[in-house]
Amino acid sequence: MRPPCPRAGVLAPATAGLTLAEVLRAGLAAYARAHRLPAHHWKVLNAILACRTPALGGHEYQCAHCQRGHFVPHSCGNRHCPTCQWMNSQAWLQAQAEIVLPIAYFHLVFTLPHEFNPLIQQNQQAFYDLLFASVAETVLTFGRNNLGAHLGITAVLHTWSQTLLDHYHLHCIVTGGGVSLQGQHWVKSDPEYLFNLTALSRVFQAKFCAGLQQLYAQGRLQFHGQLAALAQEPKFQALVRAATRQNWVVYSKRPFAGPQQVLAYLSRYTHRVGITNARVLALDPAAQTVTFDYKDYADRARHKKMQLPLEEFIRRLRLHFLPPRFVKIRHYGLLANRGRQERLEGVRVLLGEAMQNNPELLVRSNSKATAPALLVCPHCGWRTLFLVRVTRPPRRRPRPVLSDTS
Repeated sequence: MRPPCPRAGVLAPATAGLTLAEVLRAGLAAYARAHRLPAHHWKVLNAILACRTPALGGHEYQCAHCQRGHFVPHSCGNRHCPTCQWMNSQAWLQAQAEIVLPIAYFHLVFTLPHEFNPLIQQNQQAFYDLLFASVAETVLTFGRNNLGAHLGITAVLHTWSQTLLDHYHLHCIVTGGGVSLQGQHWVKSDPEYLFNLTALSRVFQAKFCAGLQQLYAQGRLQFHGQLAALAQEPKFQALVRAATRQNWVVYSKRPFAGPQQVLAYLSRYTHRVGITNARVLALDPAAQTVTFDYKDYADRARHKKMQLPLEEFIRRLRLHFLPPRFVKIRHYGLLANRGRQERLEGVRVLLGEAMQNNPELLVRSNSKATAPALLVCPHCGWRTLFLVRVTRPPRRRPRPVLSDTS
């Protein structure tokens, strides 16, 4: 895998303090002796371990002031790496600035009940695809039936809670209105209200459960180990009844005021991973424990500390490794990828205000999120560094930092 090279003269924010890679170095060897990991998990773990190390090559700079050299190692670019997500999010965000409309947006969160958690872990691809499809169909149907309009949706999958446990939910940014069904005018929604959340929740639950029953009937679900009994239909139906015993809840956050808030939100959430380096507080290699920060939303979102054995920490971290090539950010309706540019040009005409005639809006929305951090000499603090050479990683495939020895 060729690591992405950082642009000359631009550097991602420096990582201070402990990192996830240090935690993995302290505990992964012992964990690997006790657990068998799939190949794509090893790929993720080794990418995180090699990130920002000479193993991936780097850029060599020389300071124009003190003439001393400075080596900037390459990043791994893996989407699960907390060190790389700032750069990945900025590149993605620049592209999104072109599709954000000068309208209000709504933020909806669709969450799956925890009764499904063990089954999801054995059927990630099937459940994640079903979650995306059910949510998109629900919101677009409400748009057609309640507003008489075609809406736009950007959906982002999150799989974690603040304590790194499995908590499967979809964040959706929904346009506050849409193109009329006849395509002749723009239909604006209420600025403070999109849809009835109780009705939205019931339809989402019904669509998801219908899709789940279809997956089961077609034999597209796996049941291994302690879940083997779910292959029997009475046991499977009992699980579905337990998951639907209480009504599912769709959560609605405050509407976004406009493009600036939407872009600010996207820059924070789209490329978020289960835990960031900043949340790792302490590591005790001798005791094999790690301490990290989390928000306790049951206690007014207060920051608290949690200490876990390294084995349990790595187990929780692996819960959130996505299937290979899985797309976790998807667009629907007006924002669907195919034909999107042509649709948005028509939308801007209908809105009566094309974005290209209001460049200040885009600059104001995007400037804070994409401002690069300049390279600074670590020896004298001078801000002018010259690129001397690019060091490539070895031609031979680098030996994995750790591998499955089971």
